[in-house]
Amino acid sequence: MSANGAPSATGVGGSRKSIDRLITLPFSKSLEISFKSLRVRFFRSMITVSSLVLAVSFLSFVLVNLDVAAGLLREHGQEAARILSKAGYDVDLARGAVAMSAKERWIVMLSLLVCTVGIVNAQLMSVTERFAEIGVMKCLGALDSMILKLFLLEAAMQGLLGAAIGALAGCLFSLLAGTVSFGLGALSGLSLADAAISVGLATLAGCFLSLVGVLYPALLAARMEPIKAIRAEH
Repeated sequence: MSANGAPSATGVGGSRKSIDRLITLPFSKSLEISFKSLRVRFFRSMITVSSLVLAVSFLSFVLVNLDVAAGLLREHGQEAARILSKAGYDVDLARGAVAMSAKERWIVMLSLLVCTVGIVNAQLMSVTERFAEIGVMKCLGALDSMILKLFLLEAAMQGLLGAAIGALAGCLFSLLAGTVSFGLGALSGLSLADAAISVGLATLAGCFLSLVGVLYPALLAARMEPIKAIRAEH
């Protein structure tokens, strides 16, 4: 404190550093808060997760289907190419490659787009319900980055759970469909490494969609003024 009663620069800097330390949460604590928030809003979280499960399971189904078809092509060559062409696959016998049809690509993209829109809508509703909670946290000193981190952690947990379940379910249904359509011999040429990569890609895609879907609602929540958040009607 200076002689005229104004706080000194050192005092202000020291107090600012101490405040920063007080309002910065460790990652483990942020994870705990996010998990408890999901548990309190369990049924709303399940709506978001279920939409993600459906979209990712379809993506995984298509990708593993291509792996099954590629294995069949490697095993049986020209005969398999004829059967796969009749089944609607785009077959390149010279390269030994199988691709999804244009129709399947559009369906996959539309399903992922619909899933993302559903996630954004669910997260916006979640933010609206939590206006008062967000306002109180900001009045107590929570930084914008802290609010943003909490929402992103919630989305990451939802995305990982929903994407993992969807990817595994899609893989199982794809193997079952391949067995029904082409017989047990269709699985003999399947590369487990390729199938694992397809499941992993579908899981990563689901996590990415979950994070993209929550980004706008999370930024909206983080930038709210505390008083307006507390007074908001919802």
